[in-house]
Amino acid sequence: MRRIAISVAASTMTLSLAGCGVLNATGDGASASPTKGNDITVGLLLPEKANSRYDKFDFPIIRDKVAELTKKQGKVEYANADASAARQSEQMQNLIDNKVDVILLDAVDAHGIADEVEKAKDAGIPVIAYDRLAEGPIDAYISFDNELVGEVQGRTLLEALGPDTDTSDKIVMMNGSLTDPNAKQFKEGALSELNGKVTIAATYDTTDWKPENAEANMAKAIAQIGKSNIAGVYSANDGMAGGVIKALKAAGVTTLPPITGQDAELDAVQRVLAGEQYMSVYKSYPDEAEAAAQMAVTKVQGKDIQFDALTQDKVDSPTAKDIPSRLVQVSALTKSTVKDTVVADGIYPVEDICTAKYKAACAAAGLK
Repeated sequence: MRRIAISVAASTMTLSLAGCGVLNATGDGASASPTKGNDITVGLLLPEKANSRYDKFDFPIIRDKVAELTKKQGKVEYANADASAARQSEQMQNLIDNKVDVILLDAVDAHGIADEVEKAKDAGIPVIAYDRLAEGPIDAYISFDNELVGEVQGRTLLEALGPDTDTSDKIVMMNGSLTDPNAKQFKEGALSELNGKVTIAATYDTTDWKPENAEANMAKAIAQIGKSNIAGVYSANDGMAGGVIKALKAAGVTTLPPITGQDAELDAVQRVLAGEQYMSVYKSYPDEAEAAAQMAVTKVQGKDIQFDALTQDKVDSPTAKDIPSRLVQVSALTKSTVKDTVVADGIYPVEDICTAKYKAACAAAGLK
């Protein structure tokens, strides 16, 4: 059920269900939710600021979509935890105290936030897990297919190593934070591709996903393995890839090994074009964020048929089974696909990517 096809360019997800005759539908019978009007408040909790996507994309997209769906009567109450689980618990309690209508939660600590999810449920506030699968009695979940993300990273790393790759090739794995359940899924997906084909010479779970922690871990790996013996680096996201590259350069590496990433951050896209980072994973934030906004609005307005149409996947957490979900597709971003992904989807205009430093690399990739 979680298997989603990879495409060269992420397709535009059509979320309007008017053609199915369910756009304004409401549930009926005992399972129907109380219908609310357009003057709703959506609580939005995002996890950290090290990754620029949350403030730059997720929040404004969700805010604007909620406004559109509610004829500008609905609003979003937003807070970012800046990687602090304790701060996010306080933010969650504030939303409960403020009696918001629904909460979109991107958990810093998926296990640690479960008590607050329970409190929201007791207060009659639905909680939709956003991007990371929180524990507790959540009502729905929307994210990307996380194991597939890892598979794409692992597969593309092997392609970069070439057809002569064997188990003598040593790889460093720079995984994400242990408090993020997505990190475990990324790792599992990557290992499904890498196991038996290369040697995982060093592996790290990077605290809080911080680039400086990845840089320190990579310095340890270089000292342990030897800078000339590292054939490639699996980095779970772009921020950490930047830290990995800093450590390699500090060690005097001039020809960088292939390095993976995720999130298609602007500086990572530029590194890919320049040949410093081999790939990233492009995840269409508009697709995910707009769908999350629709799920939140339809949930509190009692449009059960539309909500069900938006959540046709099912996932399990450690505390709940068969959670109604939507898994959004992903695609590999390499030099040859920049134009068909982040540029085609309007994430970055060419002029933002192709600054003076990257003019030649952009020209070589056909970006004008």
